[in-house]
Amino acid sequence: MATTAGVACPQKRKDTPVLKVTDRDVVVEEGQGAKALLDEVVREGARRMLIAALEAERDEYVESLKHFRDERAHALVVKNGYARPREIQLGVGPVEIAAPRVNDRREGEKFTSQILPPYMRRSPQVTEVLPWLYLKGLSTGDFVEALTPLLGAEAAGLSPSSIVRFKQVWGEEYEAWRKRSLAGMRYVYMWADGVHVPVRLEEDDLTLLVMIGVRADGTKELVAIDDGYRESAEAWAALLRDLKRRGLEAPLLMIGDGNLGLWKALRQVWPETREQRCWVHKLVNILDKLPKRVQPRAKALLHEIIQAPSRAEAEAASERFAEEFGAKYPKAVASLEEGGEELFTFFDFPAEHWTHLRTTNPIESVFGTTGHRRKKTRGHGSRRAALGMAFKLFESAEKRWRRVNAPHLVELVALGVEFQDGVQVRSTQRRDAA
Repeated sequence: MATTAGVACPQKRKDTPVLKVTDRDVVVEEGQGAKALLDEVVREGARRMLIAALEAERDEYVESLKHFRDERAHALVVKNGYARPREIQLGVGPVEIAAPRVNDRREGEKFTSQILPPYMRRSPQVTEVLPWLYLKGLSTGDFVEALTPLLGAEAAGLSPSSIVRFKQVWGEEYEAWRKRSLAGMRYVYMWADGVHVPVRLEEDDLTLLVMIGVRADGTKELVAIDDGYRESAEAWAALLRDLKRRGLEAPLLMIGDGNLGLWKALRQVWPETREQRCWVHKLVNILDKLPKRVQPRAKALLHEIIQAPSRAEAEAASERFAEEFGAKYPKAVASLEEGGEELFTFFDFPAEHWTHLRTTNPIESVFGTTGHRRKKTRGHGSRRAALGMAFKLFESAEKRWRRVNAPHLVELVALGVEFQDGVQVRSTQRRDAA
């Protein structure tokens, strides 16, 4: 038996695939293949990262309390080895963890890990995947089969009845959230988009109307998720009026795609809000009107517009695009011109925010590939369940959202400070001499 850093490993033949890691070799017996090797490497990496995080958490706790001493000057809070190993279900599969322990002899005090609380046996991320699977079009009865490669035998605990209970609770949480008061709330920037979910419902696929906002401190928050028939102006207007009725103030800037329903509704409810068209949607629409052989050149010119350092240079790049493609591909040029001035609104805001303001990516990134699936569920879903699932999906994603770049500038925008081509406009006026 071979050993590496004191850890026993199976005897290896020269032709056996081996990956060297820090304190042991990961060995794949002949015939297991590269997939088994990769799975083991990923699990081992996750195990070590978790152990390192747990040990760092313990060390920080002990260090912060080292000044607590008894009458003999002995520390009251010290390291105390490791607990018995337990198996934890992570996103990469099951791993065995021996959590570090602390002996805290202070009265009424006890060390509790925030990373791995006592009795936790499953990563929260495993539960987060359930709404995603549902919205991908997977039937409730297929969840166990879909999760078995990830969870192994423990997936058997996710019975159809337990999934039904999840959906019921999440639906109730969503209903309470969508009725919350928004009095005094204001978002400086707001993204809006309609997402088509391939869950087969009573009649049609579900279209979710989703809105995410940026507060004055640069924090992103989920503002609304609602059912909207084909992203109609009536559906958007009903959602905006409901938000306004609950106290939400008009955002300074709304970012969305070319859907006319959204913009018609916005002008009815919040006419003072400025508009910015999503460049990703626009780019896709333009390229769709061009043959593939010219798309690389067209894409390069479009990126010159998008990445231009000023409004004037962006407009000049737009003119070059029209000159080069207008004669042969007028529909592509018409699609660009249709966006109008609303394609360039972002120039009136801080340059540090442009990457956030040019697209509806915050919404698109949450759903990822859910919109690409065409296969429907075999059984009928419900709109209430789908809305609850979507709410939980966004709630999980929201925990990982980072603030916008240069968050301190968001407050300046909220206060009405003007920006031109991304730069703050400074007054050149001087007080008259007395």
